[in-house]
Parts: sequence; structure tokens; C-alpha cells
Amino acid sequence: MIPLTRTAGKIESLRKIIVYIATSADGFIARKDGSVDWLNRPRIKGDYGMGKFYQSIDTILWGRKTCDMALGFQEQGVTQSALDTRLKNYVFTRTWDKTKAPAGIEFVNEPIKKFAKRLRARKGKDIWMMGGAGIIGSFLDEGEIDEFIIHVIPTFIGEGIPLVAPRHRTVPLKLLSVKKFSDGVVRLHYAVAEARPSGRARKNGRQD
Repeated sequence: MIPLTRTAGKIESLRKIIVYIATSADGFIARKDGSVDWLNRPRIKGDYGMGKFYQSIDTILWGRKTCDMALGFQEQGVTQSALDTRLKNYVFTRTWDKTKAPAGIEFVNEPIKKFAKRLRARKGKDIWMMGGAGIIGSFLDEGEIDEFIIHVIPTFIGEGIPLVAPRHRTVPLKLLSVKKFSDGVVRLHYAVAEARPSGRARKNGRQD
């Protein structure tokens, strides 16, 4: 569901919030302990179109746990895991000490609707919803996710953290495209048709 605004008599598209992510074939984004070791596999040339997507965004949204994990990888020297401070990084949290925020990060502790409206209204490129499952679910239940680009990795991991935090909801998706890669990865691109939370979403409209 692409948000629109009217300016000087013309209808213009606002910035989209897009979940761009990889899942196991059984629908998990990480193991229960947060490990993503199953993603350590040879990658095809072009890295599944990541470069093109990266050029289309200028902002990243993080849940606290996901950001904490990325910072941990950064400390370990894991390549392609650091926060890119050339982009705007927002971390949703109620527990971090703002005085200890790493450079290039802004903490957010406000209702999702208010934040998303303010962010979309600013000029800029699209917005990458990094995750994890909790914040994806909270944004989805508030109707503030526009698209999902899901790379399904041909691996079962049995159990783990789901793509979206479990909650009673019905969210129809519109398939925009499917692309199959030579190593068995499949990219599914969906638009969110209409989010219909059951009423059990958190009243404060956000979740780490």
C-alpha cells in the first residue's frame, strides 16, 4: 500500500518503508539465539540485487536487538555487517542509554504512526526496515509497511525467530514479482495490500 500526498494539485508518492530481508525456507530470519550462521554460504555475482536496492534507500530502521547484534558483528570484524553512518539510522528502543548512542544512530521512543508520518513527509529516498521480527510486526500492525522483499534461502533450520512477531492478524499481500537465482534462492516481492490487525497490537504502537 503506497502512501500518497497531494502537493499543488498533484498526487505524489511518499517514501516507502520496505522490509528487505532473507529467511530460511521454513520462514525464520534467525535461530532462537539470534544466530544467522546458515546465511554463510557462497553468494552469486551481484549479491541478489542488493546493490540496486541500497541505492534506492537513504534511511534504515532498526529494532534494538537487531542493531545490538550488528554492532557486535562490527566489533568482531565481520564484513558487511556494520551500520552505514552515511545513511540515517533510527533505532527503536526504550532501554538504551541515549548518552551512549554510537555515532550515526538516533534513538526513537514515540508512537509508530507519529514517527512514520514525520519521516515519510521528509524529502528523500525509500526507507529500509531492517528488523527484527518485533519491530516489523509493530510497523505492520500500524499499517506502516509498504513492501516486503524476501529472499528465501534453500535451507531449513527447524526453529527460530519468525519473519514477523506472532500476533493475531490478517494482512493480504499483492505479489509484484518473483525471481529465481541460480543457487536456489528465490526473491519474493510483495506489496502490502491492507493491514488488518486484530486489536492485540501494542497500544503504544512500537516494539523493540
